Amino acid sequence: MYFYIYVLLSEKDKKLYIGYTENLKLRFEEHQKGRVSSTKNRRPFQLIYSEACLDRKDAMHREKYLKTSYGNRFLKSRLKSYFTGCKNS
Repeated sequence: MYFYIYVLLSEKDKKLYIGYTENLKLRFEEHQKGRVSSTKNRRPFQLIYSEACLDRKDAMHREKYLKTSYGNRFLKSRLKSYFTGCKNS
């Protein structure tokens, strides 16, 4: 079993949402359908990044890290091409 850390980009406010789940597809659908109270007013979303972990605690720690200023810098660096609109072939 995998545990997923994911990053959503709100098309409404252009802000990121970071979370973790055991079922990435189902969780994304819940966000899109407004079933998650913390994001229901920020729809629609794009899933722009995910990671898989083998252990729930590792996923939880990673989620917390990505929510820090250091984690935010990591994401901006990791997703630099996405944010600047550059597409590699």
